[in-house]
Amino acid sequence: MKTTDRTLLIVDGLVNLFLGVLLLLFPWGMASLLGVPAPGNNFYPSILGAVLVGIGIALMIDVRWASSGIRGLGLAGAIAINLCGAGVLLGWLLLAPPELPLRGQITLWTIAVGVLAIGFLETIRSIRN
Repeated sequence: MKTTDRTLLIVDGLVNLFLGVLLLLFPWGMASLLGVPAPGNNFYPSILGAVLVGIGIALMIDVRWASSGIRGLGLAGAIAINLCGAGVLLGWLLLAPPELPLRGQITLWTIAVGVLAIGFLETIRSIRN
């Protein structure tokens, strides 16, 4: 695996692990801290956190053990997840913006643009291979 691919997958994996663990450990507190709507209960934030942790682990498996034949998510899967997730979040922010404090708006726009940027970098890298 090329160094650039490894770096992109590691960054992507760490972002997913970080956000996933935060959602799993602090689903209510994170909403308040980030200025986004609090869920009615912990079910959906916990499920999202678990999915993000799973994606992060799958990316790390791909980075660490792909050369031995053990595959994780891979670059193509990461691209699909990032562009889909960022696209839906950007759609909400542009077409039906939630009424949030400035902190919440900044948080969601930062996540959307950051994930979209990672997805585009991974896409460019994939095309160049």
